[in-house]
Amino acid sequence: MLEIKEIINQAIKARELSYSPYSNFKVGAAIEVKDGTIILGANIENCSYPLSICAERTAIFETYLRGYKKEDILQIAIVADSKDITTPCGACRQVLSELFPRDKRIISANLKGDFLVSTIEELLPYSFSKENLDK
Repeated sequence: MLEIKEIINQAIKARELSYSPYSNFKVGAAIEVKDGTIILGANIENCSYPLSICAERTAIFETYLRGYKKEDILQIAIVADSKDITTPCGACRQVLSELFPRDKRIISANLKGDFLVSTIEELLPYSFSKENLDK
């Protein structure tokens, strides 16, 4: 498994792929899977703001599109150019709560080198899940 600084550097590379002409807030994400593959994601905006997508969701959806499953994922790093560390938004937390392993690390970082390591359990302790759909 990559060291924290290495996976953050991959997310920084992904950040450069961002399409964010409205907010000018570039975010990159990098997911490492068991075979060593690194899957990148970046935020992609749209002038109709609700149609935009975050870097974390871009990366996790691409991971599944490449045939990987939850059990293949080792970690994700998310990087934004912010004074403080930016953690995943609510929508991303909900998606990660279903598609990302509960015990794997989520690394939130900024370009200054600050980072926070957490899990989805810590970020979204009372997530909505398929169990909530049972009648």
